[in-house]
Amino acid sequence: MTHTIHDPHPHVHSEHCGHLRVLHDGHVDYLHDGHLHHPHEDHYDEHVIAVSAENPAGCAPVACQCGHDGCGHPLVPHGDHFDYLVHGRLHHRHGDHCDDHGPVTVV
Repeated sequence: MTHTIHDPHPHVHSEHCGHLRVLHDGHVDYLHDGHLHHPHEDHYDEHVIAVSAENPAGCAPVACQCGHDGCGHPLVPHGDHFDYLVHGRLHHRHGDHCDDHGPVTVV
């Protein structure tokens, strides 16, 4: 199985490390500076939320008040782009609005 390794990564993730924990493909990833890290053997793998029926990448306007310029919402890798995590939903800036790219479960 091929996977992308995040290297080097001296920080040790745990349920108490302070990074958001995201349920992804039946396991927990740690959201850290726009990366989803998953512990694997002696390193961390880079994961991405796949574009799917649950997390589409199309235009689906949603009411969003912040505009995502310095808003503090964390970035999440989704398909070939990044979305913002807002109240358990992926928001993607698209022109003059945000698109809803589906739910993400924070545990």
